[in-house]
Amino acid sequence: MSSKSAQVGTKSIDPKGLMIAFAIICLWFSSLIFWLGYEIDWAKPWVYLGVIIQMHLYTGLFITAHDAMHGLVSSNKKLNKAIGTFSALLFSYNFYGRLYGKHHEHHRFVATDRDPDYHHSDNFFLWYISFIKQYVNIWQIVLMAITFNLLKLVINVDNLIIFWMLPAVLSTFQLFYFGTYVPHKGESENKHHSTTQSKNHLWAFLSCYFFGYHYEHHDSPGTPWWRLWKEKEKTLNKI
Repeated sequence: MSSKSAQVGTKSIDPKGLMIAFAIICLWFSSLIFWLGYEIDWAKPWVYLGVIIQMHLYTGLFITAHDAMHGLVSSNKKLNKAIGTFSALLFSYNFYGRLYGKHHEHHRFVATDRDPDYHHSDNFFLWYISFIKQYVNIWQIVLMAITFNLLKLVINVDNLIIFWMLPAVLSTFQLFYFGTYVPHKGESENKHHSTTQSKNHLWAFLSCYFFGYHYEHHDSPGTPWWRLWKEKEKTLNKI
C-alpha cells in the first residue's frame, strides 16, 4: 500500500470530520476540568465512572490524531496537521511527526519485521512493551513531569493522578488491545494480515471508536473512524 493510498485513499474528505474532532477535544477539556475539581469519594461510583470517561476521551484524542495522519480531519492540510498535532500533544505530549511516520510504516509493512506496531510473539505483555517503546520517549516523560509539578500547585494531587494521568495510561492499553493486539495476533492470510471484530456497532464504538473493525480500516484507510461501521456493513454484504 502506498503512503498516498494509506493517507486519503480515493474518498473525499467529509467536512463533518472537523466538527467531530473539535467535539472530542472540547469534551476532553470540559470533562477533565470537571473531574479535576471533583471531591473524590471512593465509596461512590462516580470516581470510577470518571476514570472510564476520561480514558475513552483520551482514546478519542489519539483517534483524532490518527485520522489527521490519514488526512481525514480537514481538507486544509495545515489545519488538518495542526489539529492532529494538538490532539497528539494533549495525549501525554505525543509528537505528531513521530506518530505519523510510524503509523504509515504500519500500513505499508503490516505484520512484518518492518511494522513498528507488530511483535513476532503473541505474548500480550512483550508486545505491549515493544509497542510502548516505539511511541514513548524521554521528552514526553520530562514534559509530563514538569506539567504535573506545575498543576499540583493549584489542583489536588489525587485528582491529577486519578483523572489526568491514570486514564492516559489505561487508554494506551485500550488502544493497544483493541487496535493492535487483537486484530494482528496470530496468522491472518488475508491481504491486510488483520482480523476484524464481529458486527456490534455499539461495542465497536465503546471499545475503541470502531477500530475493532480493523480489517475494514486497512482496506479503506480513507474512511474516518466514525464511518468505519459502514465499511463493516459493506464487508458483511460481500460475504
